[in-house]
Amino acid sequence: MDQGSNSMKRRPTIAVIMDENTSAGGDRYDISKRYFAAIDRAGGFPYGIPYVPDLVDQVVDEFDGFLSVGGRINFPKQWYVDGDQSRYPISDRLAVEIALMKGFLARDKPVLGVCNGMQMLGCLHGCRMVSDVHSSWSGAINHDRGNPLHEVTIQAGTRMADIFAAETFSVNTFHREAIVELSDSVVATARGLDGVVEAIEVPSLSFAMGVQWHPELFDPADHPGSRIFDAFVEAANQRL
Repeated sequence: MDQGSNSMKRRPTIAVIMDENTSAGGDRYDISKRYFAAIDRAGGFPYGIPYVPDLVDQVVDEFDGFLSVGGRINFPKQWYVDGDQSRYPISDRLAVEIALMKGFLARDKPVLGVCNGMQMLGCLHGCRMVSDVHSSWSGAINHDRGNPLHEVTIQAGTRMADIFAAETFSVNTFHREAIVELSDSVVATARGLDGVVEAIEVPSLSFAMGVQWHPELFDPADHPGSRIFDAFVEAANQRL
């Protein structure tokens, strides 16, 4: 390796929790390649993390950021509004992911949550959710119906508003569950036209953000929502 290569700054490493085929028995890891492509495009090196509890401390120590991807797993009952609970399967992912997210948050390392990941980020900071937003939220569109697009409005004055540099844009939607009660620790940074929370951030941390849509599925060249990956990897890069 020449001197120029030796002097190059390393790229930030991003731990990506693996998803699984919960709808077909939960016996396989199952995750979209687009998450990894989005992190790579933004300048980071993504690594898939399996559900091995003994890995948690080492991952938190050695990685620069954590990406919590979409999925459908059984969350704790106390994360839901009174009288509600998850309708999804029990998963080995839950305990490992909670430990990972708590570990990265405790060290103020960047955390990005997508869909399921946004809900976990919010609930770890005192928010509460519902298992079926379409039946629980008056006037809610059906957010779990074959990838429909709908508009979101970005909250001015938030860090996400600076990232997206757009007041409104259309997003995809694949979720049945949704955050409906915010804690004082969390700010809603985007809402759908039906009022459903579509993005959050934790102002007390350097980068702890979540989006309900799937930005990895959009063309990064022309969709404002994809800029969240650039900001996430840049936040991780700042720790090098």
